[in-house]
This record gives sequence, C-alpha cells and structure tokens, in this order.
Amino acid sequence: MTDDKPPTAEPSTAPLTPAESWDARYAEKERIWSGNPNAPLVRETADLPPGRALDLGCGEGADAIWLARRGWRVTGVDVSRIALERAAIHAEEAQVAGLVDWQWHNLDETFPEGDFDLISAHFLHSHAGIDRDRILRKAVAAVAPGGVLLVVGHCGLPPWESDPTPDMALPTPDEVLASLELPDGEWEVLRSEEHERIQNDPEGRPVTRIDNTLMVRRLPKT
Repeated sequence: MTDDKPPTAEPSTAPLTPAESWDARYAEKERIWSGNPNAPLVRETADLPPGRALDLGCGEGADAIWLARRGWRVTGVDVSRIALERAAIHAEEAQVAGLVDWQWHNLDETFPEGDFDLISAHFLHSHAGIDRDRILRKAVAAVAPGGVLLVVGHCGLPPWESDPTPDMALPTPDEVLASLELPDGEWEVLRSEEHERIQNDPEGRPVTRIDNTLMVRRLPKT
C-alpha cells in the first residue's frame, strides 16, 4: 500500500533579500515613520539653492517631499516597493508629485543615473546586509561640482534592540569620511559631528540616542 499524500515542503532557510526584508517591515503597519523630514536634513540644507536632489533610502517619502516643497527636483530611491507606493501617495497629497521621481533600486546592484546637487543618505543601515561603503562611494561619484553629500547615521543600536545584527555597520563620522575615499583637493568637509536625538521606543517612551552627521561638498571646477 502506498501513501499518495504529497511530501511536506521543508520551510525555506534562505535569508531574506533586502527587498523582502524591507517589504516585510513596511507591511507591519500602515505607516512606519512619522511623516516629518529628518531634522539634520532640515538643518543642513534649508539654505541651499534648489537643484537636483537624490534621496537614498527614501522610505515613505518625507524627506523627498520636504525638498520638493522647497523647489528641488528629487529622485527618491528605495528597495521596498511598498514604501515607494506610499511615498507616491504622500507626494500626491502634498501636491508635489510632479517634482519627485520614485525609483526602485537595490543599491548594491544598481544606482540612479545622472549627477545631483544634493545627495542625502539618512540612516542607510540594514539588517538585511548591504555594502554601505560601496554605495556611498557611488554617491560621491554622482555629486555635481559644487554639490553636497549628506550622510546621517546611528552611532549605536537602540536600547530596545534585542537581537542586534553584529555585522551592521554603525561607523563614526571620521570612519564614514575615510570610507568615501575623497580625492585630495576636490572636496571640503562642511560638517562632521555626533549629536543627541530624542526618539520614542516601541512602547512610546522617549529615549536618547546618539546619531552622527557628515556633510561634504565637491569643490566647483575652476
């Protein structure tokens, strides 16, 4: 006598791709982020003349929309299609849809074309694993003469993180600067510092975190 039942499929043990990981994160809630622009972006770029901007890891679009409201033409990039769909809706609601080009990229593999007057990378960290240094060097190559690269990151994991990823890079501003491999005499450092920020934990309780900001400018051609 034979058993006609199909064999039970073994659960997949393959790690999630960055796209799968971040889509799963965004699928947890209708909105993950506050909808407000990151404070370092507002502080460091409010006085810049509008031009072409690139937002790496744009999430649900708050930074890109803030820039578009100030007259920038923005390319917003993310690896999560769910995040990009939400960002497009938020841009429509903010009446700046015509100023933002939402693009899906796995930045380890592809990068937006063209050069930009501002490239912003806020909290470009991932538990799924990315080559952050290589991505930021791609960003360096895409900054137009006279343009700036703004990199903001965490100095450490949040206190509520129970399962930290040991290989997730959380470098200091000096380490980020060194990793960019900027050619001598072609760039100037506008900002390199650590700063405190208040953030609510998953239970809504405020905690203090330390972040860092690096802002560099490609010198204009003479």
